[in-house]
Amino acid sequence: MFKRHRLVLGALALGAVLATGAALAQQMNIAIATGGTGGVYYPMGGGMANVLSKHLPGVQATARVTGGSVANLQLIGSGQSEVGFSMVDAALDAFKGEQKFKDHKVDVRTLMVLYPNRMHVVTVDGRGIKTMADLKGKRVSTGSPGSATEVMAFRVIEAAGLDKDKDMKRERLGAAESTNAIKDGKIDAYFWVGGLPTSAVTDLAATPGTKLVLIDTADLVPKMNAKYGKLYSTGVIPAKTYPGQDTDNKVSVVQNILVANASMPDKVAYDIVKTIMEQKKELVLVHSEAKSFDIANQTDDNTPIPWHPGAAKYFKEHGAKL
Repeated sequence: MFKRHRLVLGALALGAVLATGAALAQQMNIAIATGGTGGVYYPMGGGMANVLSKHLPGVQATARVTGGSVANLQLIGSGQSEVGFSMVDAALDAFKGEQKFKDHKVDVRTLMVLYPNRMHVVTVDGRGIKTMADLKGKRVSTGSPGSATEVMAFRVIEAAGLDKDKDMKRERLGAAESTNAIKDGKIDAYFWVGGLPTSAVTDLAATPGTKLVLIDTADLVPKMNAKYGKLYSTGVIPAKTYPGQDTDNKVSVVQNILVANASMPDKVAYDIVKTIMEQKKELVLVHSEAKSFDIANQTDDNTPIPWHPGAAKYFKEHGAKL
């Protein structure tokens, strides 16, 4: 009797081990490639990771700090990240195998359209910069290596009739590092493409004795689109977005998208976008730009990158015209 009891217990224990092993085998790890800590991608990606881990059974998601869109697309291409944030201009380069992706084309797909990114050309009063032309001869950061800020900054500079290498002393810093460099007098201005508000810009504007100056770039959009395709639009950083900002800043705008490799299973893509859309309220608490996560924004006009079939299935079920 005792021997049979031991056999039964052994069988139950073995069953538990096998069940645990099966559960672990079904666990899916999703790495979300975001951006630097001074922008919107990182906190938003952290919020998405929490939402997916909390509401999607069998998934453990994490957000990773990166250089930005270009680095994210490289990680998607190499399989080191399953999901990533990107601006559409950088994503199109990756999809076509152009510019920084000449030697490593990425089979990237759109999961969802996120929110519009506004070009910030940031300086402070006293540096003699009021227009793009005033950047000539100045010390300027055009964004960190691996960022789409750098991609778009080069195009804005070009459209303004300036040479990025000859007309300025160029640094390659992220938003937070750029803010610190302006405070320390090491640079005069910096480019940053991000959502509203961006914490690093808020930090600079709130610095005692500092008056934030934002340079207009909306007038450069036609030239940018003439050369690179209809990727850019005009928009506004409204007055009072940042401390001491008294007037609207008329800017160039580019869309942000969430991307994955074409090899991602359809059901995984479907479940990811379904969970993000259903838990939108949680993400709005992380950053207000999540308010733009709307079915109406999921259109072919907002992304030049083909839709992942799983994501397209979800959005079409909910009325998106793809």
